[in-house]
Amino acid sequence: MLHGARVAVVIPARDEARWIAETVRSVPAFVDHIVVVDDGSRDGTAELARAALPAGDERLEVLVHAEARGVGAAIVAGYRRARALGALAVAVMAGDGQMDPRDLPRVVAPVVAGEADYVKGDRLRHPDVWRVMPLARLAATAALAALTRRAAGLDALSDSQCGYTAISARALDALDLGALWPRYGYPNDLLAALAARRLRVREVNVRPVYRGEASGLRARHVLTILFLIARGAIRRRLS
Repeated sequence: MLHGARVAVVIPARDEARWIAETVRSVPAFVDHIVVVDDGSRDGTAELARAALPAGDERLEVLVHAEARGVGAAIVAGYRRARALGALAVAVMAGDGQMDPRDLPRVVAPVVAGEADYVKGDRLRHPDVWRVMPLARLAATAALAALTRRAAGLDALSDSQCGYTAISARALDALDLGALWPRYGYPNDLLAALAARRLRVREVNVRPVYRGEASGLRARHVLTILFLIARGAIRRRLS
């Protein structure tokens, strides 16, 4: 628990055999529930996740999608399970180990304190970003954030694409989780949904972490994100 609130961490993972055990072990001790969602992996990710913690550590649960449904769908499955377990704050840490666990208390704290319904990590304001994040990713992230910020009316939004987040039970109960976009573009769609319901969104600085992996973002993904941003803008005007 953190300040008396039950906290869960959802870890979406697809073919993350290299990093999943390290990621699970890195989750801080104050977290009450760790929900790994294996989204159709073919490399033993689920088995490695189950073996990551010592026997008797009952915080860990591994859900398995027989076929890949998308990162958004994996996160939603984790949200639903965490809510069923009674979590009042639910964070997301990717299965590839790109979220520094030292930042987790900072990400979760505003939700636990009742100051925000949704907290996003902001890598772009961290002093290490120019040294760590590849320039092409930095430029694309900043551009998508600017478009999302305008479409959703979130004036302070800096890093729309960061997956290091925490959400309140109040927000989970208010959102139509089944209607959220299941694949690439999920963060932008979720931000639009939060804004449409006037839920409080905040950002906190987090460390950018990269290990030299190739980006999975393709032109078709960018087109999908642009579509979702435009759809979010229309929904906001109609709400």
